[in-house]
Amino acid sequence: MNRHFRSRRAVGIAAVSALALTITACGGGDDAGRGGDAAEGAPSPGITDDSITLGITTPLSGATAGPGTCTVAGVKAYFGMKNAEGGVEFGDGKTRTVEIEALDDTYDPQQAKANYDQLKDDVFAMTAGLGTPTNRAWREAAIADEVPQALIMTGDPIFSDAEESPWQLGFVPIYQNEGQAFGELLATSSGDHKVAILSQNDDYGEGYVEGFKRGIEGADNIEIVDELTYEATDTSVDAQITELASSDADIFFNAMSVTPLMISALQKAQQVGWTPSWFLPSNTSSPGAILEPGGAAAYPGIFSVAFSKTPQSPAFAQDEDVVEYLAALKEYGDYPDPPAFPHCQWSWMVGATLEQAFQNMEEPTRDSFMEALRSIEDFQAPLMLPDTAVNTTEDGQPAVSSVVVQKFNGRGYDTVETFE
Repeated sequence: MNRHFRSRRAVGIAAVSALALTITACGGGDDAGRGGDAAEGAPSPGITDDSITLGITTPLSGATAGPGTCTVAGVKAYFGMKNAEGGVEFGDGKTRTVEIEALDDTYDPQQAKANYDQLKDDVFAMTAGLGTPTNRAWREAAIADEVPQALIMTGDPIFSDAEESPWQLGFVPIYQNEGQAFGELLATSSGDHKVAILSQNDDYGEGYVEGFKRGIEGADNIEIVDELTYEATDTSVDAQITELASSDADIFFNAMSVTPLMISALQKAQQVGWTPSWFLPSNTSSPGAILEPGGAAAYPGIFSVAFSKTPQSPAFAQDEDVVEYLAALKEYGDYPDPPAFPHCQWSWMVGATLEQAFQNMEEPTRDSFMEALRSIEDFQAPLMLPDTAVNTTEDGQPAVSSVVVQKFNGRGYDTVETFE
């Protein structure tokens, strides 16, 4: 595997019914000085001399099942490959296999909390699960129980604030970072632009919009002409799209996390004759699962942000990391088709990042794990794009805070530095 530490800091955007699956995966830990067992150096729950078990609660059915399934598949593939090679060597000198127990929360916060309660006594740590409301539902319980909630798939900044969330760490860039990247790109344009905004009515949408407005601050050629919201539980945004179309905006900033709604929004805008350039969040920008069925070719530009390579892109067809990843995803991840969502790549990278922490945890405790997890700097995990890296040492930022802006080219994405 082509994996190494970067020689310089990654370029960051200033400031992504209970169905049990038993699969190969990885484990987590506590903050130093917490937890009776950890303080005494005795093993925490979920770890033995031979194995470590990690829990995931994520949507495996329902509207967000596509990306949710990927949050399990990538980790499963990564550690399935490692287990086949004999396991992972930990900092205490022992080699362990890594297992995951994953439960379906259908993107329902109450079910996510129930899943956590079911898993917490048997797993070393929780990881990779998708969703802001679902991860928030059991964040306080994890703090009280001193169970790591490590490298989860939410851009909510609260999970990367060490004081507020001592047992947590997000993996994907915070929403404000992604939104600001879009704003800064648009601000490079010399033309005049009218912007319409549709955002999810929660922390997810608010964070994206906050970052976007920060990015265009001071740009006299950019005007926000209309701004609407929708609920994550809505089944249609046709009314919002119709109203926003009447603004004649040439830029549409759509902070939307629900796959079916994103597809229908792309389709509805065409039906009413509105074809602006779109800015899409990284988690709802899949070429195969969203852009193609949505008819993205009708628009002058579809932009998103990324930190991982896109396997569908011809530019990465022979890439060493991509070839290894796709083979393992098929063999060990129970995912035979080309990954439709970037979450598959992200969770593979979560696995690699967890391995770094495992290699540096000196005791089989959650305390030691969290200390090691928060000490990873400038690690270019497999599948990372140039100018991005994993850095867990900056308080207030997730493991990945650096992104690049990309434009859809019909199959994948090309990195862009200016708005044309």
